[in-house]
Amino acid sequence: MSEYILALDQGTTSSRAIIVDHSGEIKSIAQKEFKQHFPKSGWVEHDPIEIWSSQKSVVAEATAKLRIDVSDIAALGITNQRETTIVWDKMTGHPVYNAIVWQDRRTSQYCDELKSQGYFNAIKEKTGLVIDAYFSGTKIKWILDNVEGARAKAENGELAFGTVDSWLVWNLTKGDLHITDVTNASRSMLFNIHTLDWDQELLDLMDIPKSMLPEVKSSSEVYGTSSWDIPIAGIAGDQQASLFGQMAVDPGVVKNTYGTGCFLMTNIGQKPIPSENNLLTTVAWQIDGQTTYALEGSIFIGGAVVQWLRDEMDFIRKSEDIEALARTVDDNGGVILVPAFAGLGAPHWNQYARGLMVGITRGTTQGHIARAALEAICYQSKDVMEAMQRDAQIPIAELRVDGGASINDSLMQFQSDILDIDVLRPKSHETTALGAAYLAGLAVDFWTMDELKDQWGVDKSFKPEMKERDRNEMYSRWLKAVELSKDWIK
Repeated sequence: MSEYILALDQGTTSSRAIIVDHSGEIKSIAQKEFKQHFPKSGWVEHDPIEIWSSQKSVVAEATAKLRIDVSDIAALGITNQRETTIVWDKMTGHPVYNAIVWQDRRTSQYCDELKSQGYFNAIKEKTGLVIDAYFSGTKIKWILDNVEGARAKAENGELAFGTVDSWLVWNLTKGDLHITDVTNASRSMLFNIHTLDWDQELLDLMDIPKSMLPEVKSSSEVYGTSSWDIPIAGIAGDQQASLFGQMAVDPGVVKNTYGTGCFLMTNIGQKPIPSENNLLTTVAWQIDGQTTYALEGSIFIGGAVVQWLRDEMDFIRKSEDIEALARTVDDNGGVILVPAFAGLGAPHWNQYARGLMVGITRGTTQGHIARAALEAICYQSKDVMEAMQRDAQIPIAELRVDGGASINDSLMQFQSDILDIDVLRPKSHETTALGAAYLAGLAVDFWTMDELKDQWGVDKSFKPEMKERDRNEMYSRWLKAVELSKDWIK
């Protein structure tokens, strides 16, 4: 029996490969960042060729580190940045345009047109999503409308659309497979989460030929074999993979992933319950014919605010230096930073908000701004948690956390303080990659579900220590600043 599962974790700023053994222990990991392109204000792009080449290189590095052969790998799972949109030529395999990233806001005006034409409720009912430039559908339309010759080729059946998972599988199989899974499809604003199929009315509305779309599969099955002779057996968008990696397989469990953005998600069982508080209803996963749904709150800028302080502001040399800089001061000095660099996501959904910093005085230091940046991640998470509690109508006692920033103890303690609930960090914060590995492993009988449940455990828990008066005062200031950031460029 092969000893390992390989997970490809293709994220917004880097591609990673993780190799896991039967005990769930990560035996090898490799990571490579790739370039972010910002051609205009509010536009964010990636080079799809660079995504693929970076993903290939980290697989080679991870296997070389462990000194294993492909025959030692039982299956391959994929998790990916969601909504990011790639359109390529079916014959040549070459993209017709850069990948339009989930953070990109170029289709905001078209989204406003859809709302003004009265489509908001119909789209939310079918897809579980709000109308927003975040999702893939309007990005596909933009490419067809703005790339010379693209629409004619699409109507002639010559172009393929895919989110990053589809693009990776296409390249892994040298064009033999054009597929996606239900979790990624459910983020397109073109997929009906009730019928679990592409919705022709929405395709007609956005003028997108169905021939472009990938075949929709479950999240855990053997789809085919890669050119490396490894079965491709699991696919899930990064947040759904994280929810599964946290073993949130029972309704009511909540997790937050602190990555480029922040994403809170809770399992709501086998029925797609609509949100009354501006959250998204989405597919969590589909295994053995049974579909599980989730409520999600998407925060566009989480860890990306730290990257901004590192790359654009030159406050720090490495992302992990942010904690030490924030600790040079006792508090934020009255500074509130709203990192609405790409608008505001849940529960505000304001496409025209922009970043805002208030409370600056002559005594404001880099430490105060660093602290305000970290606190902003937690405040945004509280915004979503408040909405989630109203939708769930039950008190939420704990939050399971993962992602790169979850290793920051100060950040996790402040998150616990501002939420006034326990924050649990699992033994492995690589739950996104583990979720993809688990889904692939289940499909090839590498694990049973009971074995996976036994692997999850708590590394450290954080309990609230802040006084209620202080918590309420700080959060009130945050909400005031958020209101000031809204509709900034409209």
